[in-house]
Amino acid sequence: MNTIILASQSPRRKQLLEWAEVPFEVVVKETDERFPPGITAEEVAIYIARNKALAVQAMRNETETILAADTIVVLGDDHILGKPVHREDAVSMLLALAGEKHRVVTGVVIRKGDAEIAFADVTEVEFHDLSVEQIEFYVDRYKPYDKAGAYAIQEWIGVVGIKSIKGDFYNVMGLPVSRVVLALHQLNA
Repeated sequence: MNTIILASQSPRRKQLLEWAEVPFEVVVKETDERFPPGITAEEVAIYIARNKALAVQAMRNETETILAADTIVVLGDDHILGKPVHREDAVSMLLALAGEKHRVVTGVVIRKGDAEIAFADVTEVEFHDLSVEQIEFYVDRYKPYDKAGAYAIQEWIGVVGIKSIKGDFYNVMGLPVSRVVLALHQLNA
């Protein structure tokens, strides 16, 4: 497989691509993460990922393959939990998730020239009831301010707090890597 461009600084996405032995280099450009009203959570994640891919593609060679992704956490039907802005925000998000099911949606956009593959992968996660003390311990120790929904499944809170998961575990980490690898082969076939 040829080297791709990963339009993300996420250490988790880098790790997953390394595990899958996909050669890549990281190139990022700050993009606006706002989205139009009235679109589904899946469309939101793809919309933001597409903006990231297009921003990097504009800086690079048209023949390069660009991979961009965006992960959001959705509570209920449509309440999107972004990245917490401070401690109280993180604690509040985790209190809302405690004892509840939520969806983790990762939008993926892979571009090569004008060709594009875009999809959203959805994983359902349910937390056990968590105490305020557990949540505050996690936030103070792990500082999950760069994570949608204020948590990372591979950290302490995922290990002790998750009751069930339905779907791709790696999607919750930030990249449904098996689907990505299939899409990369499809785009570069």
